[in-house]
Amino acid sequence: MSEHRSRARHRRGSKLLAAGLPLALAAAGMVVYGTGSDGGGTAQAAAVTAPAAPAWATATADGFASVNALGQNGTYGGRDGRTVTVRTQADLEKYATAAEPYVVVVAGTITMDPVGKEIEVASDKTIVGAGTSGHIVGGGFFLGRGVHNVIIRNLTIRDAYQGVWNDKEHDFDAVQMDGAHHVWIDHNDLRNMADGLIDVRKDSTYVTVSWNRLSRNNKTFGIGWTENVTTDITIHHNWFRETEQRNPSTDNAAHAHLYNNYLEDVAGTDITSSYGNYARGGTRMVLENSYFRGVNNPVIKDPTASVVQRGNVFAGTSGRNESGGTAFDPTSYYAYTLDAAADVPALLTAQAGPRSAIGTTTAAAKAAAAGTLTVARDGTGQYRTVQAAVNAVPANNPSRVVISIKPGTYRETVKVPSNKPHVTFQGTGGSRKDTVIVFDNAAGTPKPDGSGTYGTSGSATVAVEADDFQARNLTISNDFDERAHQSLTGHQAVALRTAADKVLLDGVIVEGDQDTLLLDTAAKDRLGRVYVTGSYVVGNVDFIFGRATAVIDRSVITLKKRWDGTSAGYVTAPSTAANRKGILITDSTVNGDVSDRTFHLGRPWHAGGDASLDPQTTVRNTTLSAAIRTAPWTDMSGFSWKDDRFAEYRNTGPGAGPASGDRPHLTDAQAADQEVTDWLAGWTPSAS
Repeated sequence: MSEHRSRARHRRGSKLLAAGLPLALAAAGMVVYGTGSDGGGTAQAAAVTAPAAPAWATATADGFASVNALGQNGTYGGRDGRTVTVRTQADLEKYATAAEPYVVVVAGTITMDPVGKEIEVASDKTIVGAGTSGHIVGGGFFLGRGVHNVIIRNLTIRDAYQGVWNDKEHDFDAVQMDGAHHVWIDHNDLRNMADGLIDVRKDSTYVTVSWNRLSRNNKTFGIGWTENVTTDITIHHNWFRETEQRNPSTDNAAHAHLYNNYLEDVAGTDITSSYGNYARGGTRMVLENSYFRGVNNPVIKDPTASVVQRGNVFAGTSGRNESGGTAFDPTSYYAYTLDAAADVPALLTAQAGPRSAIGTTTAAAKAAAAGTLTVARDGTGQYRTVQAAVNAVPANNPSRVVISIKPGTYRETVKVPSNKPHVTFQGTGGSRKDTVIVFDNAAGTPKPDGSGTYGTSGSATVAVEADDFQARNLTISNDFDERAHQSLTGHQAVALRTAADKVLLDGVIVEGDQDTLLLDTAAKDRLGRVYVTGSYVVGNVDFIFGRATAVIDRSVITLKKRWDGTSAGYVTAPSTAANRKGILITDSTVNGDVSDRTFHLGRPWHAGGDASLDPQTTVRNTTLSAAIRTAPWTDMSGFSWKDDRFAEYRNTGPGAGPASGDRPHLTDAQAADQEVTDWLAGWTPSAS
């Protein structure tokens, strides 16, 4: 923050999105024309070919669908064909049934006419929803004998239910296979159909079913309808919720590998589970690290079937839970990684079903949902950069994700956006100096895309806009070289900017020169509480500033000389809104290798000349070095500190001084209302 501020310097930019274009399509470079309708009438919204298929539409399968067999080398769908976007039943049928390969992107709700229609998908197709907008209502897909290399992803297929629970008249499935092979059903939401959600019938094989939500159905997922013991199938990371039977029922499967599924019977609903996983006939099943909650008869088997169980969790289940016989080793067919069974409920409630932007669910993405990501510059972690790990955190994640950062210097800028709360940056070195995130942007630094220059807030090395953020045992730095950039009119160079509530900085170093630590809020009328403990904050000009309600507790505030070797500076520059708490420094130390009587404790920043603000800094029970001026507060930009809220209480050290007109002290009664708990207003920070 400069000593002479201008309104223009603090303006915020904006981003423009293509109006009316789904984000997933905008990112993929697709174009969609026409208005169309939700129904299956004329193709008013014509399908449009995209220049190239995006990565999320061309991913390949894992599990048995990845195995080379029957003349098919894995399952990759329509990746070798054109990509088209459809909004009507007519266009969906046109491209799904075509002889040539296609990636078919469903970018809206398509209601089947007649109800129950199952589109007969041809080989070499990927049918994928655009973000979460792709819905198939009242019908589904059929894959007949010999159809192969088909991917169905990221769709919601729903509501063919005809009002009869055990319906014998309407065979309306979401996805039905009769003799198909190499099929991948992934990240879909399947619910409320007249018959099955998924039926894998009549010797269909080399099938993988992964990361789906299956709910509100009777006969959920059937496998078999054949005397032959043929089917090879992998079923992993699926969430079965409020489903009565066939969860799945597996009849005469040569190899059925089920792992990391979550079967949940929700108490008090109108659907009660009859059974969970069922091995019938000659099935050989391996069942690993799945989680069963409240399910009746969670695992059952025929006397002729084999079930090998490993690592499953059963919570509140009852009835039959069976295993026996010998099965097979899945690793002899493909590689896979098991998640801990205890992590499965949180993992699947966060990750299963359609996603706004999808891709193959990597081990890192699973780790993010389960609670841990690792970063290492040397490649020994899941990511080499901190930002890449942040990007892997699920949007609107419901629980904490720890980004574990191995020792090293990470020269990058990092942003934790507002839709990724509950994130922790954890340095893993023996010292907070071992793990350093650093960059050198400043106000006035040209942006790399040529769109202008950074402002003060935009210069931050790390920007935190998400609530409930924590950082521990690391250094966040801005090493902008003021000496080398004297042409810039200001030298504001933020190391860490927070614009969120419930931010905990525990055992960190935040270092820079001017404007090191910007403690902001998401908006002027929003509360933003920050608690800094056991930490170091280093700088010279206004280096703890902003409008947040912030506590610096049991920490060291280190004063630095300026680039030219002179000593002069300001510790705080609060811009507190009226009737809010500002900056509280308590039980800390203020020192540094600077000249005596050269630093002010603070001055009032009325950002943009806003006279309605009421800046506040209180420094209490803190040791002050001789660097602090005998009149520790000063004016700023025409605003007098005496009109705002600046005070001390029981400070010690050579920089402390008696109360006077230039140095107000709180009374004991006033100090009783300016404790840490008053600042945090009901929030009790705790490391997690």
